[in-house]
Amino acid sequence: MSFQLPKFTPPDFTQDVLVKAPDVKIGEVEKDGVAPQGFYITSVLPEYFKVKGEWVLPAQTSLDCAAIVKDDNTVEVVEFRSLKVGDKVILGKSVDGSEGIYKYLEGFDNIPKVGFGRSVESSFSKDYKELYELLRYEKENNGHIVWVLGPAVVFDYDTRVALSELAEKGFVNALMAGNAMATHDLEGGLLGTALGQNIYTQESVPMGHYNHLDLINEARRAGSIEALLSEGNVKDGFIKACVEHNIPIVLAGSIRDDGPLPPVYHNVTCGLDAMKEQAQKATVIICLATVLHSVATANLASSYKVVDGIVRPVYVYSIDIAEYAVNQVAAAREHVGVKTIVTNVQDFVVNVQKNVLK
Repeated sequence: MSFQLPKFTPPDFTQDVLVKAPDVKIGEVEKDGVAPQGFYITSVLPEYFKVKGEWVLPAQTSLDCAAIVKDDNTVEVVEFRSLKVGDKVILGKSVDGSEGIYKYLEGFDNIPKVGFGRSVESSFSKDYKELYELLRYEKENNGHIVWVLGPAVVFDYDTRVALSELAEKGFVNALMAGNAMATHDLEGGLLGTALGQNIYTQESVPMGHYNHLDLINEARRAGSIEALLSEGNVKDGFIKACVEHNIPIVLAGSIRDDGPLPPVYHNVTCGLDAMKEQAQKATVIICLATVLHSVATANLASSYKVVDGIVRPVYVYSIDIAEYAVNQVAAAREHVGVKTIVTNVQDFVVNVQKNVLK
C-alpha cells in the first residue's frame, strides 16, 4: 500500500471552553531581543492563539520561542534574540484555552507517538518499511528530506557509497552536521581513511592520526570545500555528492573542532540560524549518530507545517546505537511525530539505500 499523509482535523472550535476563551494578551517589545514580562514559550506541537475572536495557527513553530501577532493578525513564531522593538508578543502560561492559547495534540489521525523503552530488543521491521514508503512519497511530492549526521556514519566504505547514491537519486535535500563528519568523509575521499583507519578494512595506517589534519589543512589552503573538490584529488564521498548536486550543507561547529573546515559555523547564533532555515523547510528529518545536532534540530523543527492551506506533519527519525541518544530526540519532540530505531547507523543507511533504490 502506497504511503498517504495523515489527515489533519482541527479542533472543534464550537466547544464551550474555546468559544468563551478570551483573546490572547499582548505585550510590546521595548528593547531588541528582550521579551515583555509574562511572555509565552512555544513548543514544537500545534498551538492555536485567539486573535480578535479567531483561532490562529502559525504556519510552523519551534521550541522555546516567542509568538508574535503580526499586523494582518497572523501569528509568527520567532527566536527571542530576533525580537524587535514594537513586536507584539503573546503573553500567558496556560495552554487549555483559558488565556487564549490552545495546545492541540490530536490533529493527525495516524501520527507516530513513541515513548521511552525502545531498545536493541525492540522490533523495527514495520518502522523500516514505513520509512522506505515515506521517503519515496517525499521525493515524488516535492518534500524536503534533511539528514543530520554524526561522524560515525562516514567511517565505513559501504555507508559512504550508500549516502552518495541516495543524494544522487534525490533522497537528500539538505545535510546538517558538524566539522568532524565532513572532515572524515573528505579524508576518506582524499586519503582512503577516517581518523587514520582504512575505511574498508578498519586497519590503522602509519601516521594515520595526521590524516584528518592534513585534509583540513588542504581545505583551508584551497579556501573552500568546493575549491578543494575542483582540484580533483577527493575521489568520492557524501560531501562530494552533495556539492555536485547542489545540496545545501550546514556545518555547525563546537568547541572541540580541529581546524575547522572553511564553511563551518563557529558563531553559535549564525549556526543555529542556518540550521533553522533547513529545519523549517523539512518534511522529513533523519538523525544519525549525533546527540548534539539531533537534539538541536529536534528543537528547531516544527512538528507540522502549513502547505497551500493544508496542515501536514513533519516526521523525525532518530537512529543511534545508544538508547539514550534516541530517547533524548524523542523527548525534544514531546514523543509526537518521531520514530526511534536503536541500531548500528552504518547498517541502517545501507538498508535504506538498498530498499529505497531497488
